[in-house]
Amino acid sequence: MKLPTHLYLFLFISIGIFNSCGTKSTTTTSSDAVVGDINLESFVDGIVQSEIDNARLAGMAVGVSKGGQTLLRKTYGFADLEHDVAMPLNASFEIGSVTKQFTAAAILQLAEAGKLSLDEDFTKYVPFDTRGHSIPILRLMDHTSGIKGYTESSIFGEIVTRNLPRDTLLRLIEKEPFDFDPGEAEIYNNTAFYILGLIIEKVSGQSYAEYVEENLFSKAGMDNSYYCDNSTIRKNRAHGYGMGAEGLVRASYLDHTWPYAAGSLCSTAEDLLKWLEALHGGKVLSDENYQSLITPGVLNDGTKIRYCKGINNYEYKGNQCIAHGGGINGFLTNSRYFPDEDLSIVVLVNTTGPVGPGNIADQISDELLEVTEMEPKPYDGDITSLSGSYSGAARGQYLTLMVEGKDDMILLKSENDTEADTFRYDGKFWSDGSPIQVSFVIENGQASEMRYDGIGNYFRLKRD
Repeated sequence: MKLPTHLYLFLFISIGIFNSCGTKSTTTTSSDAVVGDINLESFVDGIVQSEIDNARLAGMAVGVSKGGQTLLRKTYGFADLEHDVAMPLNASFEIGSVTKQFTAAAILQLAEAGKLSLDEDFTKYVPFDTRGHSIPILRLMDHTSGIKGYTESSIFGEIVTRNLPRDTLLRLIEKEPFDFDPGEAEIYNNTAFYILGLIIEKVSGQSYAEYVEENLFSKAGMDNSYYCDNSTIRKNRAHGYGMGAEGLVRASYLDHTWPYAAGSLCSTAEDLLKWLEALHGGKVLSDENYQSLITPGVLNDGTKIRYCKGINNYEYKGNQCIAHGGGINGFLTNSRYFPDEDLSIVVLVNTTGPVGPGNIADQISDELLEVTEMEPKPYDGDITSLSGSYSGAARGQYLTLMVEGKDDMILLKSENDTEADTFRYDGKFWSDGSPIQVSFVIENGQASEMRYDGIGNYFRLKRD
């Protein structure tokens, strides 16, 4: 199913691409990579090296730590293809939407200091026409505000390469209709985190970059992290690439006025491991606010979603996983933490193409954890009553999904798909083996609504 495939990866923005090129591979490493019977370095080499050699990505950095000990920190490929510059061990990457957990942590710090309340309407700090809606800051942090996401709006293309006053974007977006009433659903939303950045600046009296540097990077010991920009020369900074019809190409230009608090931070694998240790180890937030950070949001009807505040909290093959991904022109990121194992995994890629960091992180997770696959169970209702088409607001479009129920499984596809994905029942939800969960509201023996939970999105699709 092309549209919703793994929406939990949370790409910041669609990627544009230009000129092509190709290369060979080199690697640099620093590790204590034998874990039990597992040679972690050899295992990761086996996953990554062929992708580099086949020019399916320019370069990659991988970091793994457990209990505060670094197990693997290794880079592959190139930071710069044009000049054959190997990826340095401390290469910095644009991390896209992994930025959001930093923004959320900053908001919670300011709340703890008594400078704001999550229950306050955000327009107390940032002027915005909410069309009569009351929207507490909390609703910005878990994508339940209903405000139109600017990266899904056609108007964004008009300003994406331009350096304009920050409120330009808000004046354009407030003219757009809401996707849904606040608290009724969840659609991944970069506008909300853009607004949160403006709130941080208003309340703290510092720029977003200054606040993050002083209160987050410094506390975590992240010496090689910074706010990305388009002009400063940074040593060891990786260049971004994409994939064209004939191979690797340069990433298109994006002015960093716009990703901002939703996606404009740059970091290294080592620094992100430090961040995960500091964030989940009590160095950044009090225990009360940390629990707030990782507690999933709740919709108006009491439905629990799996997105928290700038971060996800869900079950990965029997293991609690607190994670987020990111994507921005030329870069993809996956960062995850397994609290029961005190295990952190970071994968950074300087190519938006066929090799996803989430897939690499999945394979590393599967190798290091005890994992359990979903055990399908018989559906205890009339499976044919689920068959039909369901439509509603989704991220950047109005979505229609078609369901066929038969033989204790449902076949699910969008209007543009030629083949359906198979979902099986686990006793509560339908799943295709990914973190996606589908459920139905049954009224008078018939499904009236589909609930599609992609972690970063919780679509409520009505039966047609």
